Amino acid sequence: MSTALTRAETDITDDDAAASDVVVVTGMSGAGKSLTLKWLEDLGYEAVDNLPLSMLGALLRGGESGKPLAIGIDIRTRDFGAQSMLAELDRLRDEAQIPLTLVFLESDDEVLSRRFTETRRRHPLAVDRPLLDGIAHERILIAPLKTRADLVIDTSSLPPAELRRVLAGNFRRAEQAPLLLFVTSFSYRRGLPREADLVFDVRFLDNPHYVPALKPHSGKDRDVADFITADPGFAPFFTGLTALIRPLLPRFAAEGKSYLTIAVGCTGGRHRSVYVAEKLASWLREQGQQVDLRHRDLEEGERELGAQR
Repeated sequence: MSTALTRAETDITDDDAAASDVVVVTGMSGAGKSLTLKWLEDLGYEAVDNLPLSMLGALLRGGESGKPLAIGIDIRTRDFGAQSMLAELDRLRDEAQIPLTLVFLESDDEVLSRRFTETRRRHPLAVDRPLLDGIAHERILIAPLKTRADLVIDTSSLPPAELRRVLAGNFRRAEQAPLLLFVTSFSYRRGLPREADLVFDVRFLDNPHYVPALKPHSGKDRDVADFITADPGFAPFFTGLTALIRPLLPRFAAEGKSYLTIAVGCTGGRHRSVYVAEKLASWLREQGQQVDLRHRDLEEGERELGAQR
């Protein structure tokens, strides 16, 4: 869904989403462009994929259907070139006064390589060269688009459902749609969530991992929750956390931000971060907020724990 997948490097406000009747989707092959167009179609956009640049102006000027447009353009597109594409988008914005948003989908080389291998698809630039060489060449060709994008989404570790949340948070069409909140726990060993807007480190809390009876359990279990809340540092921390977040939410909403990701991390992403994320999500719902919750590394940690038994 900063970015962050990075999520948004430039925030798109509700006003922008309402006025931006054209969303141009581009980025790395295999990063999820087709899925993004599908989700945008579900949000009420009319999706057009692989449109030649020479036809872009005619489509935008001639479309009077009343539906917003989501247009996919990438290296497969006839007459594609990053600079010529940017020049055409600038001309449409400036001369034709067409409000549009450029979305760039990014992903790590390793992830892209795995996706092409698993699906047995051929990378469009790897017909006569190794797959990783094709990916590297594409990254060079489209680098100017990423620099100029209004929204960059890194899908390296982003499940399809989360991509849909990010798109809904930025491009849903409902009038005065509420701020959508997403809370996720994570393991610092596996890296920061790239989509995170706010990150909180709870590694200072007593660690249940070192209690043999608690190690197999997770922050969802009552005995782990009791252990963490018994830490003298927990209550003042959580009070301060909610006191910090409470005044931020209306300010984010007032600035037009429609989607906010709050990440809570600990060493293994199994005990402390999971419990704090659960408690924070519960508190946010009590404040009347719309909240989705995910534990990014909990399932992977459970698989590793099972293998050690």
